[in-house]
Amino acid sequence: MSREIVNAICETFPGAELSDPWGGGHDAWKVGGKMFACVGSMGDGVSVKTPDIETAQMLIEAGVGIKAPYFHRSWIRLPWDTDADEMQHRLETSYDIVRSGLTKKLQATLDPRT
Repeated sequence: MSREIVNAICETFPGAELSDPWGGGHDAWKVGGKMFACVGSMGDGVSVKTPDIETAQMLIEAGVGIKAPYFHRSWIRLPWDTDADEMQHRLETSYDIVRSGLTKKLQATLDPRT
């Protein structure tokens, strides 16, 4: 996996927007103004949101990812050597978590995810 592949996946999600909120080459993917994935300027993996701290800890203990630096404990960083299916699943899950937290009005403006 790479920054380009993660960006190619994320750009397919309805309403997903790419920004660099801190400058310096970060790829922050947001839906409704809320971040669901971030590739840092070091480009050593992608940070994603998990449903909760316990899930993040389980994934860390299972060796799927590491604690995402600078993020809440419910986020993990997936290294580039993460299995492609796992990476796709974690990006979709993170997007779905963030999207479901948006207001119903905002959610209604987004196309359904297929």
